[in-house]
Amino acid sequence: MIPSALEELIKAAKSEGALPFMVNATAGTTVLGAFDPIEEIADICEKHDLWLHVDACWGGAALMSKKHKHLLKGIHRANSVAWNPHKMLMACLQCSALLVRDKTSILQRCHSARASYLFQQDKFFDVSNDTGDKSIQCSRKPDAFKFWLMWKALGASELEQRVDRALSMARLLAQEIKKREGFPLLMAPEYANVCLWYIPSSLRKLPDSPELWKNLPHSL
Repeated sequence: MIPSALEELIKAAKSEGALPFMVNATAGTTVLGAFDPIEEIADICEKHDLWLHVDACWGGAALMSKKHKHLLKGIHRANSVAWNPHKMLMACLQCSALLVRDKTSILQRCHSARASYLFQQDKFFDVSNDTGDKSIQCSRKPDAFKFWLMWKALGASELEQRVDRALSMARLLAQEIKKREGFPLLMAPEYANVCLWYIPSSLRKLPDSPELWKNLPHSL
């Protein structure tokens, strides 16, 4: 995401009578593993009073690494963050987290159904501690326990090593690919994603031109 273009689009939407309310930034895109500049986007969101959500489902694990957490600089300013520890940290499927900075019980106000057959009021504990009615997925609560148990068993240092090793292996793979003919890298890896093309031997003598790219898909 280009911050200057984002602000221009926000202004254009307002001039047309629309009411922008949220910006969705991405930390670790599916294909390229690219990271949006969260700090700059957060400045714009604060300026225009917009909710900032960060999709860190793939890239959120970088926070576990002292070496790579800079990729998520500014994420503490987000209003909400989505993260899937099962993707990089190898937690058991499926393990997803939605973190919300709001402290006004916004999830409960939005999602509470107060189903009496699920959330009885005559319990032996303070029912305000029953988190089930605050959750998007109602009774599906084991996800947090999976991550907590893994973290307790392995320790933060082991999770950090998993991230560092994955990114290190991606860079090693990129270096090896550069040595092979017919496998041009699309870009240097920003995260653990390594994107490349395979050029068949019959096309390798063609210059980088529209003709090459026109023929390439039909040759794969």
